[in-house]
Amino acid sequence: MPDLFSSFKLGGLELPNRIVMPPLTRARAPRDIATQEMALYYSQRATAGLIIAEGSPISNEGQGYLFNPGIFTPEQVNGWRLVTDAVKRARGRIVVQLWHVGRVSHTSIQQYGQPPVSSTNRVAKNANAFGRDATGQINFIPSSTPRALTTGEISRVIRDFVQAARNAIEAGFDGVELHAANGYLFDQFLNPLINDRIDRYATTTMENRLRFLLETVDAISDVIGHKRIGVRLSPYGTLNDCPHFDDAEETYLAVGKALGERHIAYIHVMDQTGFFTMPAGAESTSDAIHRLLRQWRGDLPQTALIFAGSLTQVRANELISNGLIDLAAFGQGFIANPDLVARFQNGWPLALPNRKTFYTGGSVGYTDYPTYQVPLSDSRQMING
Repeated sequence: MPDLFSSFKLGGLELPNRIVMPPLTRARAPRDIATQEMALYYSQRATAGLIIAEGSPISNEGQGYLFNPGIFTPEQVNGWRLVTDAVKRARGRIVVQLWHVGRVSHTSIQQYGQPPVSSTNRVAKNANAFGRDATGQINFIPSSTPRALTTGEISRVIRDFVQAARNAIEAGFDGVELHAANGYLFDQFLNPLINDRIDRYATTTMENRLRFLLETVDAISDVIGHKRIGVRLSPYGTLNDCPHFDDAEETYLAVGKALGERHIAYIHVMDQTGFFTMPAGAESTSDAIHRLLRQWRGDLPQTALIFAGSLTQVRANELISNGLIDLAAFGQGFIANPDLVARFQNGWPLALPNRKTFYTGGSVGYTDYPTYQVPLSDSRQMING
């Protein structure tokens, strides 16, 4: 029976275990270019079966947070190569998440102070970018009012994703993950309470609703192959002003089926339970997502399922052994435990992350988390045993 420590073939990759380090924004790129410090951080965690590197903007337009390493300039590609080389030397496997935040951005981040772009011109309420406030200080600030992309511009955005995918392979990544979760650009097209378009990307039909995401997947597949593509989704999630909508289950069943038909490497599902409160009497988000996963199992014979969302080792093993998922992602676990795989294997205690250092820059709370040191008495007992 498979568990977290079973090997797994993901697309063209042979994974030694099923423990995934998910994308984690850490704001450690001072010039939006990956650094040697980042290379150290990722290589420390290379025992993960798969690392999904943090969201990397595909363009300046797609950026909503300062100090995120992009993947649209030669300098950024070279920076990421520092990371992939270090991970490969440590015998790890790494893909990168391609990111366009859409309306969750601010004019201070956008080139020439332009408004962010989206499926709509309505602002993302209570959604913050990480940019410069009115005094020029770096801070979390309310997203600016966006501008709706024209129909023709959407083709250009897709080309930006394709070029970013090419850049990722040139930088040494094993593949790419499209960030279609958490209220960012793809979600802004999928959600009918955000997308108010009247063109071929409107939500009036399921085909139109899925069009932008699927056209992007198809275009990237043409240049790097379907086995190198993953997609992250957050069904029923409400982050960044992404409200619940009535036919969400039908929509995500259709998304999963369409992605399965394209035989992409994986779908990465994020359960946002804990980020919000469900209405009284409503079905829990976790139950609804598990129902999706069970349905997808039949629709996705060649596409793996990764699950993220407050997992414990025990719960992850249950989901894998029951066949509901293939791989399990542990976000905060990997922040504080570079040796998370070994700690799981040996039953060693887990360190807790310091949330105050998540986005502060520098090595503190980033590369200075130690590996577990076996107490001397225990090590002697292991030797004698």
